Amino acid sequence: MSKTCIIIGASHAAAQLAPSLRQEGWEGRILVIGDEPYVPYHRPPLSKAFLSGEKDADGILIRPQAVYEKNDIEFKLGVRVETINRAHKNITLTNGEVLSYDKLALCTGSRVRTVSLPGVDLAGVHYLRNIADVEKIKGDVAEGKNAVIVGGGYIGLETAAVLKKLGMNVTVLEMAPRVLARVTAPEMSEFFTRVHTDEGVSIKTGVAVSGFEGDNGRVCRVACADGTGFDADLVVVGVGIVPNVELAEAAGLAVENGIVVDELCRTADPDIVAAGDCTNHPSAIYDTRLRLESVPNASEQGKTSAATICGKEKPYNALPWFWSDQYDLKLQIAGLSQGYDQVIIRGDREGSRSFVAFYLKEGKLIAADCMNRPQEFMVCKRLIAEGTPIDPAKLADESVAPKEFLNG
Repeated sequence: MSKTCIIIGASHAAAQLAPSLRQEGWEGRILVIGDEPYVPYHRPPLSKAFLSGEKDADGILIRPQAVYEKNDIEFKLGVRVETINRAHKNITLTNGEVLSYDKLALCTGSRVRTVSLPGVDLAGVHYLRNIADVEKIKGDVAEGKNAVIVGGGYIGLETAAVLKKLGMNVTVLEMAPRVLARVTAPEMSEFFTRVHTDEGVSIKTGVAVSGFEGDNGRVCRVACADGTGFDADLVVVGVGIVPNVELAEAAGLAVENGIVVDELCRTADPDIVAAGDCTNHPSAIYDTRLRLESVPNASEQGKTSAATICGKEKPYNALPWFWSDQYDLKLQIAGLSQGYDQVIIRGDREGSRSFVAFYLKEGKLIAADCMNRPQEFMVCKRLIAEGTPIDPAKLADESVAPKEFLNG
């Protein structure tokens, strides 16, 4: 009898896991179930090239349809999974269909964190997470009109950069004392504030949004707790994301800030793996458990999950890395900076758009934010992953070539 592997979620992780199953020797049926009408697509361009109109829906597909056809990978799209029955090894869809599995992969990803503020349902107030969201935003973009971004994280800043390029007057409202406060050092926050200000975006920090005011059912103003307000023809709320763990939790799987998996992406159920944003996994590099929101993490866990399903052990222990594109900036982030006790700057952070912020903890390099510095980024990935000791004085010295960092 042919076996069936069902992948829940047409996500980045699924786009890697499904073809990897074939590469690892899975000969049975592979079925991917997704709640959107699309095969897996790249999400990072949504707030950049897709919003700006440089790419269309076909242009952001992770793999062409032909790849899935070649690997005999089936899709059921536009439908959600309602329940997982582990005892009977089947799932029930929202349309009532019941499907049996031999192996199950949870690639359910994450969703936007919503706000429950007055006026949030007004026309013109948007979130940004999928193609449908961005298509709605595009419909409200108009040159010379006012756009307000609620949230000064990477999504908020990327969206602000694109809307500014499209000719809108853009204001970013951030509740924390600085933008990117949760993910980076004050030096990086100051840099991004400077760049956005130079580009004509207004950044307001320490501002709590209290609601959205409308005119004839359409947003016209963003109200703040201190009594101030900002005119708005378009609002994008970007205040983080939440892992989609409810299916796993209802099925009795361990959930703690993500679906709990081991280094082989196994859940507590030997026939169920999980990969991507929705997982909480161990990291040997940082000696802790992590839940990461990144494409590289989803892809690498997809490979590991496929191997595990096929009875092979290929432990996941990749270094976390991320990126963000804004204007002419390409920020590449190697590692995780949480817990740092020292920041070393290489290059002119205040007068240029090319520098590195190195994060150290007890003298050891744990992360690097590389702004238009691809050489340092590649070297830092190796340094951090391998735990290579580095003389901090070398990091700041521009006369020392990045490849020399590898010599300690």
